[in-house]
Formats: sequence, C-alpha cells, structure tokens
Amino acid sequence: MKKDFNIKDIRVIQAPLAGISDIVYRNLVRRYGSKCLLSTEMLSSEALKNVPNPKIADFKEEEYPLSFQIVGHKPDLMVNAAKLLEKRASVIDINCGCPVNKVVKSNDGSGLMRTPELAYEIAAKVKENINIPMSVKFRLGWDMEHRNFIEFGKLMQKAGADFVTLHGRCRSQLYSGVSDWRAIGELKKELDIPVFANGDIKTVEDAAKCLEITKADGVSIGRGLMGDFTLASRIEHWFKTGEILAEPELDEKINMLIEHIEDEIELRGEINGIKFMRKFYGFYISKVKNASKYRQVLVTLESYKEVKKALCDILCLHA
Repeated sequence: MKKDFNIKDIRVIQAPLAGISDIVYRNLVRRYGSKCLLSTEMLSSEALKNVPNPKIADFKEEEYPLSFQIVGHKPDLMVNAAKLLEKRASVIDINCGCPVNKVVKSNDGSGLMRTPELAYEIAAKVKENINIPMSVKFRLGWDMEHRNFIEFGKLMQKAGADFVTLHGRCRSQLYSGVSDWRAIGELKKELDIPVFANGDIKTVEDAAKCLEITKADGVSIGRGLMGDFTLASRIEHWFKTGEILAEPELDEKINMLIEHIEDEIELRGEINGIKFMRKFYGFYISKVKNASKYRQVLVTLESYKEVKKALCDILCLHA
C-alpha cells in the first residue's frame, strides 16, 4: 500500500502534533474509518543521528498511507533522517512550521522561514536522496511584517516538493488569532503542486468553508481531531457525497475517550498512560456544561478506575 500512495487520492491529512499524534492516536483515526494521510509526530534529525530507530517512530502497517515528519536545519542530517525513514514512510514531510521556542531557537521549524535559501537547500537535497514523495509544511511567515509564504512556497515547489501544507498564521501568532484562509488561497493560485489548508478546521462545516475560500486540494486537521476521531472520516464523506454527518453524541465521545485511555495504558502502562491522557480530557468534554470544572477533577485522578468512574458520572449527569 505504501508504494501505491498517490497524493491525488488524498483530500484529508491528519496533521502532525508533537506529543499528541502518537501510534495510538493515529490508529484511532484509522479505526474510526478515515482513509486520510496519517502523520507521525515530528522527528528530530539531530536525535535520529544517534538513535536511528526511536520508539516514537514505531508504526503499524494499518496506518498506511503514513507521513513521517522530520525537523532540523542541517542539510546533511535532514538527508540522513529522510533516508533512515524512507523504507517505512509513504511520504517524508519537512517541518518548516513549528512555532515553539525550543524548536525555532535552533532555526528549526518555522525558524527556517527566516532563511528560505537554507530551507530550499534542505528540501532539494532530501528530494534528491529519496524515492518517495516529499512534502513541506510551513506558515505565512515569521511575523506579520515578513509574510513570505508565496516566495517560500515557490522555492519548495522548485526544490521538488510533491505537495505543501500551509498553516494560515505567522510564527509570531503561535495559535492565537484566526487562520488566514484567504492567504492559503493566494498560495494555491501561485503553485502547480497540490496545496493543503491548515488551521482552524474543527468541523465539517469549517472544512467546506475553508475549501470554498482557498480552492485548496484538501485540508490538514490538527487539534480538530482531538476529542473526535470521526472528524477526518466525516470530512471525507462530505468530499464524496456533499452530505454533512452529525458529530458524535456525548456517550459516543465518552466511549471514544475510554478507548483512547485503554490503548495508551496498553502502550505506556497505567501511571504514564493516565498522565499522558490528561491533555485530551478537555477536548472530549468541551461541549458539556461545566466542562472546565470536570476537567479540573479529571486531571487529578491517577488510576484508570477513578477516571472511568468520573467519566461515567459525567455521562449520567448529562445524558
């Protein structure tokens, strides 16, 4: 299946999220029916130099098509990372979009948008050294005064990118404000390769509006999937039929959350699995009255039995 991958068959990408899109997360997206392009968490090219087979790069055959995202600013290490991962990947994705300080301080992630020539060198060399598709994810620019996404996108196309994903914010915005979908539409007009729109796509209606504005080739969904693993498949259904399926009811979301917790416990053990899941609770119960109060309680619980009982109590109160 990996060798048969064609980006023209893909309309939805599960966006890579550090500390989120682990093997459990990705397999739940598949389990809930999506055929989208899955994406790993970003993998440091520096780390891969010393540990060529890290646990974070584990995957299952059922995940294909699967993109492995690499991050770094040294062309030789990025090529090394791409070649190490090529045998297990459908796509190698280059991260030029991560905005967090610990990444950009080394000129990695969206830091590369300040040095487009270096980003071009990295992308061109990676493409030259692999035999599978390569993509690049980036932002509008470093800040509002330096929105160089058109220039940057053209350079990535010239470097050989098979497709790109544009997040509609500058690095300086982090995740605040509103994703500028019209800017994504501007990039789409300028490139010949597929462009995927990313940012603020949390419902099927969002995806439809985004595609109407951008005329992009598809959407990349990040936090919208947190708390609802059906979103990718429901967007794919809309692409095929024009029909908007309803989002899951509370009981379905609670059952989904329990399934997520159980799978993380199986992977990490009960103590670490429960700690890892604390970041997800708020997304699953966001539409419940007093959700923040329930979340404050949930993040203090330390056992599966306690968490499951608390979730069942929430369901009983709001059924």
